[in-house]
Amino acid sequence: MSPELAGVLQLLALIAALALAHRPLGDHMARVYSSDRHLRVEKWIYRAIGANPSAEMRWPAYLRGVLAFSGVGVLFLYLLQRSQGMLPGSLGFASIDPDQAFNTAASFVANTNWQSYSGEQAMGHVVQTGGLAVQNFVSAAVGMAVAVALVRGFARTRTGELGNFWADLVRGVVRILVPIAVLGALVLVACGAIQNFAGIHEVGQFVGGSQQWNGGAVASQEVIKELGTNGGGYFNANSAHPFENPNPFSNLFEVFLILLIPFTLTRTFGKMVGSVRQGYAILGTMAVIWIAFTALMLWTEFAGRGPAFEAAGGAMEGKETRFGIGASAIFSVATTLTSTGAVNSFHSSNTGFGGGLNLLGMQLGEIAPGGVGSGLYGMLIMAIVAVFIAGLMVGRTPEYLGKKIGTREIKFAACYILITPALVLGFTAAAMALDTPADSMTNSGAHGFSEILYAYTSGANNNGSAFAGLNADTQWFNSTIGIAMLLGRFLPMVFVLALAGSLAEQRPIPATAGTLRTEKPLFTGLVVGTVLIVTGLTYFPALALGPLAEGLAA
Repeated sequence: MSPELAGVLQLLALIAALALAHRPLGDHMARVYSSDRHLRVEKWIYRAIGANPSAEMRWPAYLRGVLAFSGVGVLFLYLLQRSQGMLPGSLGFASIDPDQAFNTAASFVANTNWQSYSGEQAMGHVVQTGGLAVQNFVSAAVGMAVAVALVRGFARTRTGELGNFWADLVRGVVRILVPIAVLGALVLVACGAIQNFAGIHEVGQFVGGSQQWNGGAVASQEVIKELGTNGGGYFNANSAHPFENPNPFSNLFEVFLILLIPFTLTRTFGKMVGSVRQGYAILGTMAVIWIAFTALMLWTEFAGRGPAFEAAGGAMEGKETRFGIGASAIFSVATTLTSTGAVNSFHSSNTGFGGGLNLLGMQLGEIAPGGVGSGLYGMLIMAIVAVFIAGLMVGRTPEYLGKKIGTREIKFAACYILITPALVLGFTAAAMALDTPADSMTNSGAHGFSEILYAYTSGANNNGSAFAGLNADTQWFNSTIGIAMLLGRFLPMVFVLALAGSLAEQRPIPATAGTLRTEKPLFTGLVVGTVLIVTGLTYFPALALGPLAEGLAA
């Protein structure tokens, strides 16, 4: 079987698995977030944190819950890392330096999982399992809660109430993430991923030294890192490491976990707003972009020019031979079009155009299908902008799902769209203008610029993957990327929740003959065009200086 055919068959198998899971999981999540019943374990949690799960919240109260919970998470994880040297199970590792502890705390709470350290050489079992893995669950649940709050904004009328943040958070963890993670961890262990609390042991010797590995609860962290679109690996090689991702089946299973909830939430959206066809329209928009990016990545990685590419059958540099080009290309698109950031190959070694696709996938806002929760609310923002543009073209007041899109709503949407590009381009310009950050670049020219652009794109979009070649473990990058991750995560949530509150207060507008049919394929095409034009062109000058220049020069 040719490598190209193997890649296509894996893609088809992935699509079939996602299609089978779409309806049952989507309906289950709709029931979870619509239920008035609280499980016994959930009641224990509410008592422990002093929350009243039945109290409805308006958007400012919902936002305060999000920020307070996340702020406590940053502080707890920072202190846990700073005290690692005094904790049991530290494997002899010292406490983490202040700048790196801040960067890591911000990264995992913001669902980014950017790592400027080697996990197996810096973090002990307590920090890995009690700190990082816990944040993988709760940060994903926060994103899902905010998405559900926006969906309720569309579904509810003449009320500013969006539900209860604490109930949404706890239910997301207890009823959705934990059950899937348990089953997924068993699958990964069966595939060969390790799951233990072993210490450091020597596995081989060579002239001048020896090779050592430490064990860990890898499978349980690996599954939630993918399922929650987090991405931070137990080992520095991330999902290219055989302890995390042992074989081609586990690789495809991990891609399935990455895409599962983001794609399935569209079904949940359709059920909660009372029109499954509206969910299919959003699903179609996500699927068109994802399939197009995957096809382009497969083409550019297999079609590399030159003797080395021809001898290897494509761009094999930086890729695991047990996965090959096809599986690596599918994985890289899945991880950059979501907010996952896990890698099974090194994106810096992709062809120039392949690296550009990874960058553009994040710069679109990671909405196809995007992160857990964040992908849905990001795509709904783009749908609102598409409706607004369509209304301007025909001279009609824009409407979406029976809600008027007025000045206030479009301002919230515009602010959401502009935040991330401002962070990415602003920090990239500052890093290129100063001498110290540029010293961290391994490469010069277009590729070196791409390294820094990728780092801030990954941080501000809460992706977490790295382009490689950039020494990001410096005070400048730890601090500025940490700030970009926090602002890129929580400032957009402010405008999403404000928009949800504004929509929930409106009276429903009955559909007329002139109402734009937002469940039709025509609207799907309009949203795809809006995504590419409004967000894609924002970054075009920067992309022209980096990956496009490198690709054209190849």
